Amino acid sequence: MNDTKSFQMIKAFNFFVYGAIAVYSTFFALYLQSIGMSTLEIGALMAVGPMVSIIANPLWGYLSDRLRNVRLILIIMLIGSMLIMQLVFLYQSYTMIYASMLFFFFFQMPLFSQTNSLILNTIEGTKHHFGAFRLFGSLGWALMAVIAGPIIGQIGIERLWVIYTVMMLISLGFALTLPRGEAKGAAPAGKVNYRSMFRNRYFLLFLVIGLVISIPNSMNTTFISLYIREMGGEASMIGWSAFWSSIFEIPVFLLLDRYLKKNTRTMVLCLIVISGLFALRWLLMSNADSAVQIIYIQALHCITFGGYYYIGTQLTVLLVPAEFRASGQALYALTWGGLSGIAAGIAGGWLFEQSGPQAMYQLCGTLALAGTVGFSLLYFRLRKGVRRSEGMSAGL
Repeated sequence: MNDTKSFQMIKAFNFFVYGAIAVYSTFFALYLQSIGMSTLEIGALMAVGPMVSIIANPLWGYLSDRLRNVRLILIIMLIGSMLIMQLVFLYQSYTMIYASMLFFFFFQMPLFSQTNSLILNTIEGTKHHFGAFRLFGSLGWALMAVIAGPIIGQIGIERLWVIYTVMMLISLGFALTLPRGEAKGAAPAGKVNYRSMFRNRYFLLFLVIGLVISIPNSMNTTFISLYIREMGGEASMIGWSAFWSSIFEIPVFLLLDRYLKKNTRTMVLCLIVISGLFALRWLLMSNADSAVQIIYIQALHCITFGGYYYIGTQLTVLLVPAEFRASGQALYALTWGGLSGIAAGIAGGWLFEQSGPQAMYQLCGTLALAGTVGFSLLYFRLRKGVRRSEGMSAGL
């Protein structure tokens, strides 16, 4: 397969795999509510995924680096998550759903990080940019969520599995056409020292601060559909919320591709601004008084999550050597959607049920402010380090 066709297949795969996960993540909480689960039970169930991802993300990342075949890993994860989700929809027992979701998350949670690795490895050394591929994921997420809303309104939330399965089958078909995604210039399998990845203190600090920022985002992702429903919104409005939160990621990715300087200090400075915008977004959400207002506020998602996701992915590329890029992306995904999701599911579900969504979003705003302070301190530490090295050079 020539390079042009390979790039086209990656874009198509991104569109459909993000669309499939959009259908699942946007409406699954409503499905669980329809079969009688409480908000706290839903939160506890969704916290299982992040717990599993603590093992799943590093393991799949290691296998990708070891086998040097990201495509094979993606195919295995797609088949596993699709088949196991059939069991989730088949049973209405909380115990059976909980057990099935343990295995589902094992395959599903690392999908995005491994897709990113495949893109980054494939475009390395070419004129192509990451954002030009990732924007197809945003487009798929936005369009499939908004299309699925009216369809679910017609066929019923209990048939959510039909839409999800069709999307996953299409994604699998495109996955079979993908390039291997082998990192160029990577060390031979078996000669990679993974411990050296943890010696970069800036990468570790980035992961820790990012964890604080990502907890509120995970809370929002898990419970926003219930918040909209509580405000009187229908399934179609929930789909439009997902649409507006994703569609404007496309120009954000294109602008970052064009103008973002690929150096650590510039990226951390951008993360300070994005974290501040996260705090503003959660403050506005805590004061929303209608479903329509929530949908408008969700438009900030394109700058906050879209900007953080893009910059975090590129920063990880900068800080982690090529030979364990898949593992580095897996660790980034682990803090963003893994560890953060445990706190988000349990604490968010408890707060939502006991004190209401407003209290939950007020906590989100506080955590985002803490993350803003953390990235500010990291930025000044980076500047201090550069000045010290410049002073040493001048002394020589």
